[in-house]
Amino acid sequence: MSSRDSFSNVALVGFMLFALFFGAGNLIFPVMLGQMAGENMFMANLGFIVTGVGLPILGIFALAFSGKSDLQSLASRVHPLFALIFTVSLYLSIGPLFAIPRTNTVSFEMGINPFLGNNDGFLPLFIYTVIFFAITLFFSLQSNKLVDLVGKILTPLLLAFIGILIITNLFNPMGPIQEPTEAYMSHSFFKGFQEGYLTMDALAAFVFGIIIINIMKERGATTKKEIMISTLKVALVAGALLAIIYSSLSYMGATSVNELGHLENGGAILAGISYYYFGSFGKVILAFIVIAACLTTSIGLITACASYFNRLLPKVSYKQWAILFTIFSAIISNVGLSTLIEISIPVLSMLYPISICLMFLTFMDPLFKGKKEVYQVSILFTFIVSIFDGLNAAGINIASVDNLFEFILPLYSVGLGWFVPAIVGGLIGYFFAFRNKN
Repeated sequence: MSSRDSFSNVALVGFMLFALFFGAGNLIFPVMLGQMAGENMFMANLGFIVTGVGLPILGIFALAFSGKSDLQSLASRVHPLFALIFTVSLYLSIGPLFAIPRTNTVSFEMGINPFLGNNDGFLPLFIYTVIFFAITLFFSLQSNKLVDLVGKILTPLLLAFIGILIITNLFNPMGPIQEPTEAYMSHSFFKGFQEGYLTMDALAAFVFGIIIINIMKERGATTKKEIMISTLKVALVAGALLAIIYSSLSYMGATSVNELGHLENGGAILAGISYYYFGSFGKVILAFIVIAACLTTSIGLITACASYFNRLLPKVSYKQWAILFTIFSAIISNVGLSTLIEISIPVLSMLYPISICLMFLTFMDPLFKGKKEVYQVSILFTFIVSIFDGLNAAGINIASVDNLFEFILPLYSVGLGWFVPAIVGGLIGYFFAFRNKN
């Protein structure tokens, strides 16, 4: 076995990948899902794991499988213009527009604000934002040390503190699991499936996957097969950790209702659970978990976004892009967590189906021999449906279109109406490619 595939190396890089994924949403959404799903927690959590764990693993492996050096090269199989628009949109969404600001806002509201008596003033958030993004920028400019910093130091500490909370809850649950709320009475799997979108990890997989592939290349992987095997091992380590922690957090949320009641967000639930078990010291544990998780994700996203835009526009240096994205994210983060989530949901509802479709087309590429028509029609049909999913998520309902789609498209009512059009589009594209060839 090469040193690249040794247990210690795979575990180290896998820990780093886990920490890059495990940020703000990964903490607050599973525990909220558990509270709301109640007795239907198992199916809801399973749906959440499909999109929150399965798709990120597939996204990373899809990049390795494609043999492409970055997402834009992979997306160019559809069309160069699509590749540019899609890649820029994805990087901005999981970067300075939504995901990076969210890491700062969540870590402040859950990690710092409880010590301030839930102060709503502007100054505490401003000071914290400056410190948080100064640390993020410092380590983003040391990107060559990312594996050692995150894999060897931050992740083990993060896992240790999360482990304390999880093990305490497993051996001493707060109470019995209650009945599900109305939203999870039926179709709990699909509801959890959609909730997994909010982690943004399937989108981040295209970004973090490039970091992992480059690390594997630096550590001796030369052939496509070696890169695929090494990358898959790393992704499975990260995925296993994510699945265990998501399931534990869901269970934690489900058992907390009897004691805490139904709270408005996952941050409040985690704060209540921490205080229940550890009193005032629970605030310290939760603060460390949240700040460490959000910092690692923020550092990874700034690094990835600055690297991509430096390749896209090389006249602006990596350092300049990192500084620009850091400042922009700091400004955006002050709009508030609820506003960030509200704005991001419609965008994610449009980007996620396209990303999932591109993943599966990548794996099926050898079957249809990379014919552009298959990519183009399948992505087009997916995009058409996802536009209306995004509009619905934004509260803009076009009744005639919704009624038509709900009548003709299976699973449209549970947010998966794009699935059948993607398959039909691929078949139509293959027919056109076959006809053009003849």
